[in-house]
Amino acid sequence: MSESCYLLVFGDNSDAFFRYLGIDEQYREGGHSLYTVETHIHNRREAVEGEPLTLSLQVLDHDTRRVHLFHEMRHGQTDVLLATAEHLLVHVDIDRGRSSDLPHHLQHRLAAIHRSHAALPVPDVVGRPMGIRR
Repeated sequence: MSESCYLLVFGDNSDAFFRYLGIDEQYREGGHSLYTVETHIHNRREAVEGEPLTLSLQVLDHDTRRVHLFHEMRHGQTDVLLATAEHLLVHVDIDRGRSSDLPHHLQHRLAAIHRSHAALPVPDVVGRPMGIRR
């Protein structure tokens, strides 16, 4: 898989989570959405077209406007870690072109998920800056 394919798979995983949360096509038609601010992908192993993939998603943090997510992509048969992705997203009012608070009902759903994910360890790659080590 090329880099863009990894990003597409992680994006699809995020979208599935957002639909579960209540941010679906109808919600977007109402003029609001989540936009990605920053993404870090760590490619660990190669995946080949047609191989089974298993994905997980962890809510690392959130506030009234932002959501910090972490994904793992594993081989569906061997459970070998193929790649990880860390995303920071912001809730926006599309018509105004500005960030805006998530509605309270979505903040409550997100908070409940975050509470359950708080028991999970934070992966060691989270928050690491990118650069050339010297």
